[in-house]
Order: sequence, then structure tokens, then C-alpha cells
Amino acid sequence: MTAKPHRGRRFAAALLGAALALTGGAAAPHLASAAPPAEDWLHVSGNKIVDAAGNPVWLTGANWFGFNASERVFHGLWSANITQITKSMADRGINLVRVPISTQLLLEWKNGQAAAPNVNTYANPELTGMDSLEIFEFWLDLCEKYGIKVLLDVHSAEADNSGHIHPVWYKGTITPELYYQAWEWAATRWKTNDTVVAFDLKNEPHGTPNDTTRAKWDATTDVDNWKNTAETAAKRILAINPNVLILVEGNEVYPREGETWSSPNTDPDLSPNYYYNWWGGNLRGVKDHPINLGQNQDQLVYSPHDYGPLVYNQPWFDKPFDKASLTNDVWRPNWFYLHENGTAPLLIGEWGGRLGQDARQDKWMTALRDLIAEHKLHQTFWVLNPNSGDTGGLLLDDWKTWDEQKYALLKPALWQHDGRFVSLDHQVPLGGDGSTTGISLGQRYGDGGEDGDTTAPTAPGQPTAGTITANSVALSWTASTDNVGVTSYDVLRNGTVVATVSGTSYTAGGLSANTAYTFSVKARDAAGNVSAASAGRSVTTASGGGDGGDQGCSATFKTIGSWTGGFQTEVTVKNTGTTAGTAWTVNWTYPAGTTVGSLWNGVVGTPAVTVRNAAHNGALAVAASTTFGFVGNGPAAAPASLSCTLT
Repeated sequence: MTAKPHRGRRFAAALLGAALALTGGAAAPHLASAAPPAEDWLHVSGNKIVDAAGNPVWLTGANWFGFNASERVFHGLWSANITQITKSMADRGINLVRVPISTQLLLEWKNGQAAAPNVNTYANPELTGMDSLEIFEFWLDLCEKYGIKVLLDVHSAEADNSGHIHPVWYKGTITPELYYQAWEWAATRWKTNDTVVAFDLKNEPHGTPNDTTRAKWDATTDVDNWKNTAETAAKRILAINPNVLILVEGNEVYPREGETWSSPNTDPDLSPNYYYNWWGGNLRGVKDHPINLGQNQDQLVYSPHDYGPLVYNQPWFDKPFDKASLTNDVWRPNWFYLHENGTAPLLIGEWGGRLGQDARQDKWMTALRDLIAEHKLHQTFWVLNPNSGDTGGLLLDDWKTWDEQKYALLKPALWQHDGRFVSLDHQVPLGGDGSTTGISLGQRYGDGGEDGDTTAPTAPGQPTAGTITANSVALSWTASTDNVGVTSYDVLRNGTVVATVSGTSYTAGGLSANTAYTFSVKARDAAGNVSAASAGRSVTTASGGGDGGDQGCSATFKTIGSWTGGFQTEVTVKNTGTTAGTAWTVNWTYPAGTTVGSLWNGVVGTPAVTVRNAAHNGALAVAASTTFGFVGNGPAAAPASLSCTLT
């Protein structure tokens, strides 16, 4: 069976307008004023990934495993239909699917040894009689039809459900040379098919200094040097197809300053001689030994992995943390510095997990999602499969129903423009011809502009102080203006956001008596643009009696995703007093038409909207915080009034 040419290029540029008219005529998004690139290959410019015309793109997707395992085919096809699953992903904004595979399977395909896997042909009549390679290439045609691109990932050396546990890319009969040859075969097979736009060279190289076999990162050509192996594999691939993106993951450990790979790992818990991180997540070595692809350097993307405490309780989860501390302590030193320095783009190949079981897990996943969305980091969420033991999936056990809570968390990290998901295909809308939820890359850049509203609101007026008590201050300010419209205001106390409100007034509670505070305000619009801070207002609270301590608290709302008819919000509850509390309650009022749907990490009640703590997160030490979240119905809106009590 020979590789088929990419059939997506069947649309001539002259027919683009007619093809787009079929998707809804005048209701469709902006049409391209000039023919888009004829092919969809991507390359790198600084820390961005761009198309052939230089337009920035955002790769936002998910993983679907199974081809890497002993089944040698996508999991779930024992009950669900491959076409329906693929169409469902496209309709919900998945524009890239990372497909784990094994070197062993690539070699079987190379040698003409593809076997017929066990699939349910009653549920998948279109797969009847196909071997594993034929099923994979049938699926590539589906991806082309629905505007999805593919990232192929060598997940393990052998076809094994636990193959990823082996730390390196060679094992048994799978030698380093056969690993290179397997990738060369893949590069040849799909070099004319721009549905397969990227290769992830090896999933999660890892191992510690105590391990007999481990992946290191240095300037040597040793067999276990992942940096040298990645360069070699990439150059052999790019000699065949210079257009495919090359993803290089990190490893697990890297020597601390002044140490070498020969330094002893004297205390695995404290690891004084090495920096530890997630498997595949340690890219510290790039600073000293960057990947060099020569004339094809513009195809290089670095790809870390990151997980939460329910996968493994890393040391940084045993202390209070938030997005800022995770960025400073974990993400920036291990990989985010590559984006900030403009070295190369990042694609976070795996992140995700279960929701509603551990407040720390929810906080980590929301923080990383916010970092991804804020900086448009490329990502593939782990995972579509409900049978992932560590994380669960975007699909529930029937392989048809989506986990709406998890999808709501992911949705802000999916590429959207004017309320529709963006394909990485210049001709095919995400979801296929006639899609009501997606547009093509050609449609996205038909207006020639950047991605959405980028104009920040003006700074609000300086707050004025009304009633001042021993533990509260009533604040109000002059509204900001915006080219589209202001949606909310962040209230800052001494430079830290303590509340987000929809109106131009707020009563700051939980303050200490006879204490000076400075309040300022920032405005936000629907696109997430934030204004400069207003001038600050200094206020000193009134004197108060008693020595029992102040049990104040604050509640901060953050809308982390919205869609037609709904939204998702996270609320941070913080002990702002001087004594610990054992239970908290948050009250607010929403405008007519906005209600709370499903809620986690709290218990919802009435009147208005009242949320009290769940059993596991009521106790708050001084300065400690917790979060709860919910999916709402109606327009996303910050509450008009808000109060928090801690007892």
C-alpha cells in the first residue's frame, strides 16, 4: 500500500469563495481576500509557529492513545465509531490530535507486517477488513475531511500498554539505528500529506542518576544522550521532509550548577546534585546545550509535559502555591524560559487530570490552563480516552459523552476567533464543510488582522472611599472605556487582586483595625485585555476593640471560559484575617438570566447565590486560600454584589 497524496488540495484557489459560500453564505466569517497557501505546512518564527504566509497559528488539541499499545489501534473502537469520535473532536475545537505510537509498530508497517487489529466492525463498518496501517490512513482522511491536523508521537520502543515506563528509545531488538529508520519510513510515507504536520520524537525520556539506563542531556554522542539522539533523528527526518515540525521533549533530571552527570545522587528526596521534574518535562539542558538543526532550525519546537498532584505529589505541591509561584518555581526554570526568551515555541504535549477530587489538583490545572491561554502556548491535552487510569478522559466511559466539566476547563485553551474554532487547514473549516462551530485558517486570516480584540480598556478613575469601619472600606470609581466594552473590574489591595466585580463599587472586607491599605482598580474586557491600574487610594481603617483576632476573608471571581449560553468561573476564597477559620460562606447576586449550574469544591444553596465550603476545604489558616468553581448558564458576568464570611 503506497502513501496517498494529500487530497485536501483538491480545492483550487479560484473555487475558494464558492466553497465557503456553501458553509452559510453571508453568515460565514470573513472570507480571504487572496488565495491562502496551497499547503498547510508550518514552521517556526521566534517563539511562534506560523503558516507559509507568516500568519501565527495556535495548535490546540488532545491526545488519543491506543496505536502505541498492544492493541495497535485507537482505544475505544471496541464500542464507539471512529468517524463520530473524530467529528466530535473537530466540532469541539480540537485542531490537533497527538497520536502515541510505538517504534515497533512503525517497523512492522515498514516491513509490510501490519496486522488486522480487534475492532468492533458493527460499530465501525467502515473499518471492515482493514489492517492497522489502513485504519490509521483511513483516519488521516477523516482528519483531512474535518480540518484536524496530526502530531505523531513515538510513545515507546515496543508495542506495550506500559511501554512508556521504559526510560529510553531503544529496548531489546529495537536498536537506536532501527529507531532512526522507523522515523525515516514515517517521514517518507507521509511527506506529501500535510495532515501529518509534526513528529514528537520520543515520549518522556527519563531516568535518574541511580538508574542503569537513563536519558541524559549533554554535549556527548553517548548512546543515552537524548540531546544528540534527537538532533540525529531530526536531521534524518528533515532530509526527507523539511516541512514537518520536529518536537523535542525534555528528560527528567539535569545536574545542578557545578555538578556533572557523574555526580552522585546522594539524596533522591532532596536531590542536592540534580534538578528533578516530570518525565519529559526538564528542558534546563537547552540553556547549555540547545538542539541544533542547522538550516532547518525553523522546524524545531520544544515539548515539555506537566501534571498535577493526583498523578504524582511533587514537592512543590506540599506548600501553598498559585500560578505565580508555579511559574517562578517550576515552569520558568524548566521550560517556560524558552518561550519568554524567544528561543523557540513550546507545545505542552501532555497535561490534564481529574477534576473535583483534590483542590490542589484543580488549582494546578486551572493555573496551567491560564498560562497556556495567556501566552498562546501550543498544547495537546491528556487525554481523550476515558480509560486513562491517572487522569480519566475528555470522553466518559461510553466513548461518546463528553465530560462537560473537564471540557469547560479546557475550552479557553482552544483556538477561537469570533466565537468559532479555528482549523489549521487553510481550506477546510474545523468540523468540515458546513461546520457551524469552526472556520478554516483561510477564513481566519481573511481580515488580515491579528487574533481578535487586542485593545486594552483605559485606566479606571482613582477609587474614592466611602464608609470606613475597623474591618471594611466602601470603594467606588469612575468607569473605564473600551473599544468593545468593559466586562469587569479587578480590585487590588496593596497590589494584589482581592475581588473582581461587574460594577464600579466594592466593599472591601476582612481588614484589620487601625491599618493602612492602598486600593486601586483595573478594567477587563471580554477578550481578556487588562487596563493599567488606576491611581491608588490610601485608606486607614478605624480603631477596633478586642484581642480575639479578625476572621476576615475575600472572594475573587475569575471567568475562565465562556460560550454561547454558558460560562465557567473559578472563585478563590482567602483568609485575610489574623486567625484561622474552620468554615466559609460566599454570597453574591447575579443579574436575571444568569444562574449556577454544576459546582465543585463547594455546596451551593439559596437565597440569591450562597456557596459554603465542602467538607475538605473549610479550614483556612491565616493567608491561606482555596478555590471552588462552577459552570454557569446565561451570559458570563461578575457579580454585582459579593460578600465572604469566615468562622
